Amino acid sequence: MELVQRDAYRWEVPKTGRMAVPGLIFSDDVMIEDILRDRGPVQVANVATLPGILTHSLAMPDMHWGYGFPIGGVAAFDIKNGVISPGGVGYDINCGVRLIRTELEHGRIKKKLEELIMELFRAIPSGVGSKGRLHLNEKDERSVLTRGARWAVERGMGGEEDLVRTEDGGVMEGAEPEALSERALTRGKDQLGTLGSGNHFLEIGVVDEVYDDRTARAFGLFTNGVVVQIHSGSRGLGYQVCDDFLKIMGRVTAREGIDIPDRQLACAPIGSDEGREYYSAMACAANYAWANRQVMLHWTREVFMRVLNLSPVELKMNMVYDVCHNIAKFERHTIDGKKREVCVHRKGATRSLPPGHPLVPGPYRDVGQPILIPGDMGTASYVLVGTENAVAETFASTCHGAGRVLSRKAAKQKAQGRAIARELEDQGILVMAAGKNALAEEIPEAYKDVDRVVAAVEGAGLSRKVARLKPIGVIKG
Repeated sequence: MELVQRDAYRWEVPKTGRMAVPGLIFSDDVMIEDILRDRGPVQVANVATLPGILTHSLAMPDMHWGYGFPIGGVAAFDIKNGVISPGGVGYDINCGVRLIRTELEHGRIKKKLEELIMELFRAIPSGVGSKGRLHLNEKDERSVLTRGARWAVERGMGGEEDLVRTEDGGVMEGAEPEALSERALTRGKDQLGTLGSGNHFLEIGVVDEVYDDRTARAFGLFTNGVVVQIHSGSRGLGYQVCDDFLKIMGRVTAREGIDIPDRQLACAPIGSDEGREYYSAMACAANYAWANRQVMLHWTREVFMRVLNLSPVELKMNMVYDVCHNIAKFERHTIDGKKREVCVHRKGATRSLPPGHPLVPGPYRDVGQPILIPGDMGTASYVLVGTENAVAETFASTCHGAGRVLSRKAAKQKAQGRAIARELEDQGILVMAAGKNALAEEIPEAYKDVDRVVAAVEGAGLSRKVARLKPIGVIKG
């Protein structure tokens, strides 16, 4: 596929054939070679054929091949004649990241790091199909699905200040548990408070470099300060919601005569019964994910206090922010000079809101929304902040991570015969993993250069660097 380079960070997929709008990929001239090899632009073009799509089919520099929509893709649809698609959200609904800061400097935990990692590994179940310390009865599960992170806070697992610093307060409106299958509800009963598998992780890190002192101070970050990241999603419940509705959407696509170039783009008109039911079920899964990360945050605080023998006041282990990066939302955006309500699909993409935006939490209103960009377990992660340009160009969206360049199978082959944990330990990073293949599948070479990804979104004006984080201890699912 021929792309047209518009500037150093923008590559257009020209509108051809059945495309309703052009595609726009954000990348530098090195990463674009990987993107072309991965055939990601084909998926960008496929998404551009869907009914009601507005302005562009977008993709971030961490993009790679996904189910129907590319991971790293963003697409907004008109609410009157547009569609909603489970493939545009992904199987792990509301997969996301939360960042927690502490008052500790690196030297304070060096001798306790191994004990911290071991105790966190015991406290927070991880791995495929892992079950948690909580078993939800029907009433509690329904409450989790409709109240999100607040369900956990009301049971003493966190405070109001956590909710303030969670995207949308940790709850998505419109959740109706009746939209979920019995199978989805069953899968949700025992997995709250679990990390999961794949690329999910809990990571202890330190602030390696600060690029914007004022914004870093607003986020509570300082050089050499200890931080924790938790990356997880809606577990088996979210997976089941996606799987159930892909089957339903396949039938709706045929019934409505929607001509799609790939059956994985199965979708329904936003206003149809099935479109509304999917949105309600997706909102339930999103709320489950926020509650899941809130529970894990609580247990992480307990471990830090116990192992380091510190009080909450001494530890000051406060949420910086929680962002979701697999979601579809109704939002208002200005298109051709007019305010319109649209349905924005972000699949492997993060919201990016500038200073002054009403959806930015009060404590950050003057500086902008925190954006959390996890890298791989051997290099670095970033904290960014939202910009006006993202609002104008990408429906307020930016990248979500480093983005894979190797499939899990290819990563395992590359890791064969290597002692990955030892390699990381030699770099000063302690690692524990639940699954025997977890480390091999997640080797640093499996991902793009996160420095380059972040440089591209900053160069394109979609977000701005605040701080760089370096891992020192990692738990992989």
